[in-house]
Amino acid sequence: MKSPNVIYHHATVTRERRNQLNKHKSVVLWFTGLSGSGKSTMSHALEERLFNEGCRTFVLDGDNVRHGLNSNLGFSHKDRTENIRRIGEVSKLMLEAGFIIMTAFISPYREDRIAVRNLITNGDFIEIYCKASLETCEARDVKGLYKRARAGEIKNYTGIDSPYEAPENPELIIDTDKETLDESVSKIYRFLKRKAIIN
Repeated sequence: MKSPNVIYHHATVTRERRNQLNKHKSVVLWFTGLSGSGKSTMSHALEERLFNEGCRTFVLDGDNVRHGLNSNLGFSHKDRTENIRRIGEVSKLMLEAGFIIMTAFISPYREDRIAVRNLITNGDFIEIYCKASLETCEARDVKGLYKRARAGEIKNYTGIDSPYEAPENPELIIDTDKETLDESVSKIYRFLKRKAIIN
């Protein structure tokens, strides 16, 4: 419950002015997919390309955020929902700050992603589905988490004993089973150009 004594303050330096200064629009690129589908790798590679062209960028990475802001959350359905809610609010603040934000979170529940889309309106929420088969993700398994989940050492692991609900109408589908990293990044880059988010 919000206190009635909390009043929103409207800044004189607006998002529009920041975007003008940055020479690009601010936007939230929401990468979603199974662990191992390429979300973090792709978002960091895209950030590198955009940063080198002078864009204001930031990657909110699932593991990194859980080290600090969300370190008090576990992996129950309720905690996963709260994890995504907080990330949505942080993303909205960074959107106002003029950044191109890339979020790399499994975000397994469709209703949670829809809630963030409803929070970040006017087409500023771009859902990017990193599509990869469970077999591919398990083969990549650089952290060894799927193996541990299969052995029963990790509970509520997405794709093993916890569901992943694929997006129904994402703005972009990146088939990381078939596309190289360069092809995937170029596909997203072209999308940003076509939407006039970057020049």
